[in-house]
Amino acid sequence: MNFTLRVWRQDGANDQGRFEEYPALNIPEDASFLEMLDIVNEDLDVKGIEPINFDHDCREGICGMCSLTINGVPHGPDKGTTCQVYMRKFRDRDVITIEPFRTGSFPAIKDLAVDRRAFDRIIEAGGFISERSGSAPDANAVPIPKTIADLAMDAASCIGCGACAAACPNSSAMLFVSAKVSHLGLLPQGEPEKNSRVLKMVRQMDAEGFGNCSNYYACEAVCPAGIPASFIARMNREYTLASAREAIGAPL
Repeated sequence: MNFTLRVWRQDGANDQGRFEEYPALNIPEDASFLEMLDIVNEDLDVKGIEPINFDHDCREGICGMCSLTINGVPHGPDKGTTCQVYMRKFRDRDVITIEPFRTGSFPAIKDLAVDRRAFDRIIEAGGFISERSGSAPDANAVPIPKTIADLAMDAASCIGCGACAAACPNSSAMLFVSAKVSHLGLLPQGEPEKNSRVLKMVRQMDAEGFGNCSNYYACEAVCPAGIPASFIARMNREYTLASAREAIGAPL
């Protein structure tokens, strides 16, 4: 298969950036999108052109590092991460536009790579359990209703890729934050810090410059883990209750 790539090239954080076109020739239809970029980079290297810089790590759909916007959609067509997109999803001789995640809180580093440490700082603000909870207990040692356990597991499946914020017209990170707040707050180990956690993480999210949720559901549509937007409503309720407790001086 042969393609024409319109790739965003940016020499550094302060560079204006521009699109450049490169041919992607003789690409196997079973190649992943990242493998296709590897083939193109090998060709660029032979020609003396600097290879395209992009983020990647596990290439198994687990780590969320492959933060590319393909034809205007974070991670590209269908559900899943960029490394799970295969070239058979495109037609021969297609023109494919490749950009970094377009979110102000994810500043560009170079080409298609962006700095997503804003998510790390949100986690550092409260996405943890302070007290030692010991080793993992036996599965049936702490009785947790199955509906709650399932919800917690759904929330914990978030890989922190940032596609939700990149897809949102408001650049909102509320799907990410709500998943991280919920997967701890739903379980007994995270219950004691539930109120302080949601206050700290939401306020850090605001400090990082992410926008608010306006119920576009674009985040849910592109989430590779399939996390539902209903977690945002859950977080909003928890934040409202925690704010009320804080306002009246009740223990958090």
